[in-house]
Amino acid sequence: MSAVLAEPPQTFEIRRLPAPFGAEVLGLDLSRPVSDADFERIQRAHWDHHVLVFRDQRITPAQQVAFSRRFGPLQIHVQRRFQLAGHPEVLVVSNIRDTQGDPIGLGDAGVFWHSDLSYKERPSLGSLLHAQELPNVGGDTLFADQHAAYDALPESTRQRIAGLRAEHSYLARYDELRRRNPWRPALTPGQIAEVPPVVHPVVRTHPATGRKALFVSEHFTTRIVGLPEADSRALLDELFAAGVRPEFTYRHQWQPHDMVFWDNRSVLHLATGTPDAERRKLYRTTIEGDAPR
Repeated sequence: MSAVLAEPPQTFEIRRLPAPFGAEVLGLDLSRPVSDADFERIQRAHWDHHVLVFRDQRITPAQQVAFSRRFGPLQIHVQRRFQLAGHPEVLVVSNIRDTQGDPIGLGDAGVFWHSDLSYKERPSLGSLLHAQELPNVGGDTLFADQHAAYDALPESTRQRIAGLRAEHSYLARYDELRRRNPWRPALTPGQIAEVPPVVHPVVRTHPATGRKALFVSEHFTTRIVGLPEADSRALLDELFAAGVRPEFTYRHQWQPHDMVFWDNRSVLHLATGTPDAERRKLYRTTIEGDAPR
């Protein structure tokens, strides 16, 4: 019987972006098998840089799913209407409508700052978004470093929020989104039952690096447990603003075939919007993480 050969490493570069954080991965072909050594290098770069931009990835949805799954189990989004046919792990993010005028994807994804699936008991480790069709104008994505945001807080604020916990809910702004985008589907009772509110620490510790980060967002965080409503709202507003200061942000301007992999334990993100006349379509996979501590 012949021996099974390990996958040979590929030659690629990880180069820091001209931004406060983030790096681009150049020369790696994710349509080819990724060796264990290359995978470990990518994983460490993800921890170090928080956002990785894999350039020129001409891969299939199945290949995106397979690569994503190496980091952990994949999470299925509650918006099943926008699953990619044949690949339930892939959420279609798009403003395109079909010939009947119906949306083919979640067109208003990311209109508020958030960390993906923070409303789950085990929020996302990270998300991978692969460009399929890009607009000529607009469509950028902003990321904000929540480690840097936490480190920059006054000591008095860090002491104040130590040990506090906050509620996260998928439904927090859902009705507002439906008013702004009437085509966003109503949720069924079964879907609502899938996303009950959860409580997580206001400050979480990254399981791989031990760094502390803010873990609240304007999209999903509804209240701080144990505080009067007015105090909770005032503190959350303060933390929301602190988390997205310009010096902590990176603006990603998409290039054809980019695949961006961000760490939801380290960053928030925001979609800047696409003009109605422009077409945008991307495929997203989301990796399950651990319960925040």
